[in-house]
Amino acid sequence: MESGRVGQLILTGLAEGLPGVTREWGAALAQAGAVCFEDQNHKNGVELKVNGTFTARYRVYWQQVTEQTLRCWGDREEATEHGAYGVAFLIVLDLTEYTVIKRSYKGTGFDYWLGEKDDKLFQEAARLEVSGIRSGSDSIVKTRVRKKLRQVKPSDAMSLPAYIVVVEFSAPLSELVKK
Repeated sequence: MESGRVGQLILTGLAEGLPGVTREWGAALAQAGAVCFEDQNHKNGVELKVNGTFTARYRVYWQQVTEQTLRCWGDREEATEHGAYGVAFLIVLDLTEYTVIKRSYKGTGFDYWLGEKDDKLFQEAARLEVSGIRSGSDSIVKTRVRKKLRQVKPSDAMSLPAYIVVVEFSAPLSELVKK
């Protein structure tokens, strides 16, 4: 996708899975994202702006949020974190040459390993750190990006690129920074 063009992020597409994301986990991330967008009174087709290393605008679409979905995602912090993962995965898939290949373990300073989309061996080629904010300002997003850049620093010795994605659901907006 060309920088600055309008595209679509279809959260339900996460239920197709990725090399490092099962269909079930993808569907759960899509639910969490839907809860976060609707909690901020957004309707399907809301525009999400992406700033940072890449710029883009997306229309975001999700499945209907039911009472059962709301009960399932009652922990706001967890829903925001997982909803941000789903949105971040779709942005990274669209704007970079990478896909999600594996969950990282605690203590690495980042959340997921990325691999090149056309690499069938799924070798670890980049790092992904994601953060979600249910409701905040542009300055809060930028502050969170700086925090996450510091967080991935211990793994910089790997000499692999790191992508920081912060998703803010109220505007909605996202900052995608490549380190």
